[in-house]
Amino acid sequence: MDFRVGDYVTRISHQHDILFKVVDFEGNIAILKGVDLRLYADSDISDLVKATPDDHDADQKIIDENVRDIQLDRSQYFYLPGKILHIDGDGEYLERCMHFYHDMNIKANGITIAEVDISNRIGDLLQEFRPDIVVITGHDAYYSKKNDIKDIHNYQNTVNFIEAVKQARKYEKSQDKLIVIAGACQSNYEELIKAGANFASSPKRINIHALDPAIIASSLALSDRNQSIDLIRLIEKTKYGKDGIGGIITNGTMYVGYPR
Repeated sequence: MDFRVGDYVTRISHQHDILFKVVDFEGNIAILKGVDLRLYADSDISDLVKATPDDHDADQKIIDENVRDIQLDRSQYFYLPGKILHIDGDGEYLERCMHFYHDMNIKANGITIAEVDISNRIGDLLQEFRPDIVVITGHDAYYSKKNDIKDIHNYQNTVNFIEAVKQARKYEKSQDKLIVIAGACQSNYEELIKAGANFASSPKRINIHALDPAIIASSLALSDRNQSIDLIRLIEKTKYGKDGIGGIITNGTMYVGYPR
């Protein structure tokens, strides 16, 4: 079968479990990018079959569910949600997250930076945008063949995410004043939390949805800054719940004013 860059495909050997888009070729090997999951993979083209996205409105369904979940009394009060800085190693995923923030009526600035370069730039970006919440994400992977889940060097980008979190904490030590959401597919959750992240992926070293970091960030941006969030309920909003993302009890970042 003839494949081209941009084709949607699944892998026969993996029982067609994940929908990918072909982004490049290296001989008979296709370089694949998850359509909804934040991961890269490669595959011999003989293992691929063409596919069609099941639902082009999948992101909108996620947005609608989150909009319905926000209960605000707009008859008397006005609301000032927290500000978000979203730093993403993948421009396509960033665009989807920015659309999510827009539909949630949240002020967010988005920057695409290669994972290896985020730590060098995050300090200046935090100084420039002064967010309440910073998202540090992109792509990651755990190399399970190396058989040591605790070794951060067995991950594609966890080291880079950890260093970016540490730089963010040099800018603001308090986890109440700056909420940090970090990691991507299969990242080393424990080390990201130790580095100072409020929320991180991935406790079970699984893949996460492209919008999962934005779901966490937007919920925090739209939660009262004088109240702690319902941690379990928040995490359950994400694609795979506590297997994909975990974190610490954190106050929201939204001001509530009266009268409207």
